[in-house]
Amino acid sequence: MSGEQGDIEAMHEKKVIVPQGTTIHQEKPFVYILSSKYRTECCDFCFKKSNDLAKCSSCKYVYYCGKICQRQGWGIHKQECKNLKKTLPRILPDAARLLYRLYKTLDNGGDTFRSYYTEKKYRVWRDLISHYPEIKRDKKRMEHLTSLYGVLYEFCDGEMLPNIAELTGFYGRMCVNSFNICNQELQSLGTGIYLGASIIDHSCQPNAVAVFEGTTIFIRTLETLPCLDWSKVRISYIDVLASTEERKNELKETYYFMCDCPKCLGPENMSEMYGAACQNRNCDNYIDVSEKICKKCDNVLSEDFVEHFRNIMEFSSMHLDSMRNTTYLDVCRVCLRKQEGVLYKYNLKHIKMLDLAFESSIDLEAFDIAAEYGLKLIECYHMYYPTVHPLTGLLHLKLCKLLLYQDKTKEGIVHLRKASDILKITHGNSSILYKTEVLPLIQQCRSMLKGINGFK
Repeated sequence: MSGEQGDIEAMHEKKVIVPQGTTIHQEKPFVYILSSKYRTECCDFCFKKSNDLAKCSSCKYVYYCGKICQRQGWGIHKQECKNLKKTLPRILPDAARLLYRLYKTLDNGGDTFRSYYTEKKYRVWRDLISHYPEIKRDKKRMEHLTSLYGVLYEFCDGEMLPNIAELTGFYGRMCVNSFNICNQELQSLGTGIYLGASIIDHSCQPNAVAVFEGTTIFIRTLETLPCLDWSKVRISYIDVLASTEERKNELKETYYFMCDCPKCLGPENMSEMYGAACQNRNCDNYIDVSEKICKKCDNVLSEDFVEHFRNIMEFSSMHLDSMRNTTYLDVCRVCLRKQEGVLYKYNLKHIKMLDLAFESSIDLEAFDIAAEYGLKLIECYHMYYPTVHPLTGLLHLKLCKLLLYQDKTKEGIVHLRKASDILKITHGNSSILYKTEVLPLIQQCRSMLKGINGFK
């Protein structure tokens, strides 16, 4: 047992305080896959991004960053290699590949594998809830499963498959217990099942966070805990940048439970989250269009404006839905222009469009535009996300880089300090992210502006 793991056990056994920013669990996945859209960009085993990947010499479907990863990945890849070879030039759906790997892992004794989350307590595959009745009643998921069964039948080419009832149990556990395996920027690269980490329940107001290095999951505390009581550790399964109704619907549809966390039970200002901007130029308040009057300055909205507002909301929703997979900066900019002066600055539709525009600007290396969007976005993040949140820390980090690019050193340092403070907690100062992204920027800023204090 490592020294850090021993400290974690001591916290659990002796009921001692767990400091904010503590890694309370880390684990390799039970089963995982790299998303097919990254298969030529990232190593299939370790998920490292590389321009020098080598194909599997047999199937020519998966890619590895080197011989070591290829050897380590062969244990599971040998089960699928000959079938993947016959798949090209078609791409096997991610869910089908994960389900196949899951089946082969269990068929080879994986059902007895123990994943420990304390020195003595562990989880095995059968501890995961199958949600069999809910899956059977879920028309959308049953259609998906039927489609996957057809894909796997063809993929296996005569190989024995589990019966549909058994496969439904596998599928239910896979859907409800999978984690998105993310890179340093919280971009999903693949999907994995972590038996130990599956013990952790959800809250829209979490006290812990899941981050990744490669395919290893790390559960870290976002706040100080009185002791390590796993029944009280919570992570968020979803992005909390949504209304209570939207979060509850997503959790019910995806995970089959109704959330009763403090955030969901507490009051919520829907007028602010989906409100219009007050049309009084001297007022910065929001207006509930159903009431039509500003509670700050008593300005009254016209019927024409209310209709215009609803059109812009519908227009924004349509384009947000259309850009779920691919974002277009020009579309984002059109939407943002239409939203200006109509949607309140903290309206969620506006924030989500601003977020897409920001990331798209960076991808297109339009750094001046990205900085403009990012400075507006960070204010919104602080409005809706908790003080310590990985997305907020990463946004501060990106803003630092963008401002340094514009030779705005002092402004960049402000954001670097905030990024450092947050990412030390969410990722840790020994994490790859902190060592490769934050520390070099600290050194750069120190050399650019000597005498700056506050970085340790």
